[in-house]
Amino acid sequence: MRETEKQITYTPCNHQLTNVNVWTPDSQWLVYDVRPNGSSFTGETIERVNIDSCEVEIVYQAEPQSYVGVVTASPVEPVRYVFIHSPEKPDEQWHYDFHHRRGVIVSEPDRKHAVTLDAFDITPPFTRGALRGGSHVHVFSPDGSRLSFTYNDHVMHEKGSQFDQRNIGVAVPLHAVQVDKQHVREYDGSHFCVLVSSTVLVPEAGSDEISRAYEEGWVGNEGYITAQGATQRWALAFIGDTRAEDGSKLSEVFIVDLPEYLDDYAKPGEYPLTGTAEQMPAPPAGVSQRRLTDTGDRRFPGVVSSPRHWIRGSPDGSKIAFLMKDDFDVVQVWLVSPLGGELKQVTDGGYGVDSAFSWSPDGRSLAFVMDSSIVLCDVNSGVVKRLTEKSVNHLCADAVVFSPNGQYIAYMRKVDGFSQLFITATELD
Repeated sequence: MRETEKQITYTPCNHQLTNVNVWTPDSQWLVYDVRPNGSSFTGETIERVNIDSCEVEIVYQAEPQSYVGVVTASPVEPVRYVFIHSPEKPDEQWHYDFHHRRGVIVSEPDRKHAVTLDAFDITPPFTRGALRGGSHVHVFSPDGSRLSFTYNDHVMHEKGSQFDQRNIGVAVPLHAVQVDKQHVREYDGSHFCVLVSSTVLVPEAGSDEISRAYEEGWVGNEGYITAQGATQRWALAFIGDTRAEDGSKLSEVFIVDLPEYLDDYAKPGEYPLTGTAEQMPAPPAGVSQRRLTDTGDRRFPGVVSSPRHWIRGSPDGSKIAFLMKDDFDVVQVWLVSPLGGELKQVTDGGYGVDSAFSWSPDGRSLAFVMDSSIVLCDVNSGVVKRLTEKSVNHLCADAVVFSPNGQYIAYMRKVDGFSQLFITATELD
């Protein structure tokens, strides 16, 4: 391996990076959890490691019988960490699951003061701004003012798991939400939370309806420019599962435009923000969901599910990147405008993209795994440059993340059976 690659964790446990916002704003610390593996949610600490000294600090220690994971950091000062927290004192009826989890925020320097992000209310009449289920992969917006998350609904899950469609939500600092607690598991939250995606149980074949919304990403550091030349300040791009003409699942790229002002998140649209006993919660007024890609006629249509990745907008908001197979069955990076239109293929050749990816802060490059190496791809030319030598030490596909200063990329390798954290220099000016 080149000298530019550096291992920074060594303890005999798995160190799990999230797919985005794993660096502190000063590019000096990486935040991670210690799940036994990616799908086993039994980690008890949130930690951070200094990339120069390899010093490890405990950010948060869960109480007995509680678990934490999937941590991200705020991209601006003051440093805040947000992560999933499991239910306390689990039992056979109530334990960690997609619809039984919440977000928790810990801020520097008082790490002992943990704040629950999303209020929880499962007893009618439901509380505006509270959720009725579990939130997951909480990600601060580029300015740190609000957060996105994926969501599963407890109330609909009780009707049958097929009714619990995954959706995307947003937490905004409108005001804290207090719940009239009528169930032992209900609680208050620091942020006003709403769903912003719209799903249906069975999409009409060939339509823009979706049954699932997931793997979202903020569009642009300051939004994007509309066809009319105005600025759409807030938007999220995501994967939506449609039904193709033949009835099969077809995953496409969608975008949802969000309100500019915080008060607007509390204004209901066509359906109740809180949902009903028979309906999922619905987006606020003014939220607009659009399909950006229509790939059903391709030889290998749709956004790929393997490798798992998250839709990522360029820093200037003009491009949205995703993974799709080319006509030769090879996974490549593709771009689409937030306005829709023609797709641009970025990577080419026989070596496919093998991981999630991230944009460089200047928007010129993407980083990901290809041919058992961490590589840097020039977005305009498609030229790929190896940053690490091809290695038999397994590179993990979950996260390949640029530092805020653009000088490093963080990722994971399996070493002696454990996932360890590594960085490599980008060699960018």
